[in-house]
Amino acid sequence: MLRIGLTGGMGAGKSTVARILAERGAVVIDADAIAREVVAPGTEGLAALAQAFGPEILAADGSLDRPALAARAFADEESRKKLNSITHPLVGKRTKELIDAAESDAILVQDIPLLVESGMAPYLHLVLVVDVDAETRIRRLVEFRGVPEADARARISAQATDEQRHAVADVLLDNSGEPGAIEPVVHRLWERRLVPFERNLRAGTVAARELRLVPADPEWAAQAQRLIARLAAACGSAAIRIDHIGSTAVPDLPAKDVIDIQITVADLTAADGLRDALGAAGFPVKSHLAHDNPKPTGADPAGTDTALWAKRVHGSADPGRPANVHLRVEGSPGAEFALALRDRLRADADLRSEYLTVKRKAEAAAADSSGEAAAEAYYAVKEPWFDDVYERIRGAAD
Repeated sequence: MLRIGLTGGMGAGKSTVARILAERGAVVIDADAIAREVVAPGTEGLAALAQAFGPEILAADGSLDRPALAARAFADEESRKKLNSITHPLVGKRTKELIDAAESDAILVQDIPLLVESGMAPYLHLVLVVDVDAETRIRRLVEFRGVPEADARARISAQATDEQRHAVADVLLDNSGEPGAIEPVVHRLWERRLVPFERNLRAGTVAARELRLVPADPEWAAQAQRLIARLAAACGSAAIRIDHIGSTAVPDLPAKDVIDIQITVADLTAADGLRDALGAAGFPVKSHLAHDNPKPTGADPAGTDTALWAKRVHGSADPGRPANVHLRVEGSPGAEFALALRDRLRADADLRSEYLTVKRKAEAAAADSSGEAAAEAYYAVKEPWFDDVYERIRGAAD
């Protein structure tokens, strides 16, 4: 199922976004609500806290006196760890129960205030951050929730910074405007991205992409790093290294708005072993692609050896962030060429200009077609240039 992380600083308006998504049909799991549930009167969580921190943390009615608990649990690092050792497993267990109870085609939204701090982002298909600057959030907490200003500032300073949230955000939802302004934004997100993403994920379908060049986007590097973090979480030790490659890895180079990532593996057996894990992470396999366009190698200087250029390819199911994921064997000519070409393009302005000319010719060749015919026309122009530049790069290395 599609798992979405929702976060934002105190006072940003996460609850508003969660409500809209729930009204559209999402299954919303509120981490704060679970944290309260597992220490409600009569629970094993409350009993464990009372045993660990003393009966003084209980109110007269037997419920948890949160200020009293805070005074003890946050007095030192050891006490804080003791608190977490009691509550975190209970929250995790209850969260898993709610996830397991959801339908397989659900769009599951996990409202996690400390998503950044907990390192959860790479384990979710998409992260939504409700974005409001700190001063506005402080004002809202003071005016609408009655929180003392000093307390509001202290709480916000203890959370992740705006920059840290932005680093994990696949989608920034600006909620600094007038009340209600964010509603149509969330509705469009649901209809145009979340619903198609869930459908693609369930069907094992790669999101469609356009064979159209766009100006270089300074956000491509950060987007690639978020994809790399998810891929690393899915691959574990099977990935020797994961790199951002292709045109979007070259600053200031116009390109198709498709991120290319290379996962280096020990062999093709390892690549095939990652098929299900990558699919579950949101990157279905493109089973019809089994190798790069072969080029002459040292092992066969007079011709080509297709086996040396074998690879596996996956693609992103997310229509909002098209991506190709190439799994290549360590030391193979395809893996080495992908990195070498990226680095040469970064360093050589003349080569970048030459490549851009070829890309624009390829774009023009594909303009009158669609689907597979357009792709064939596009790559029919580019592949001869790749063959030529491969020889040049190999010659320079020799």
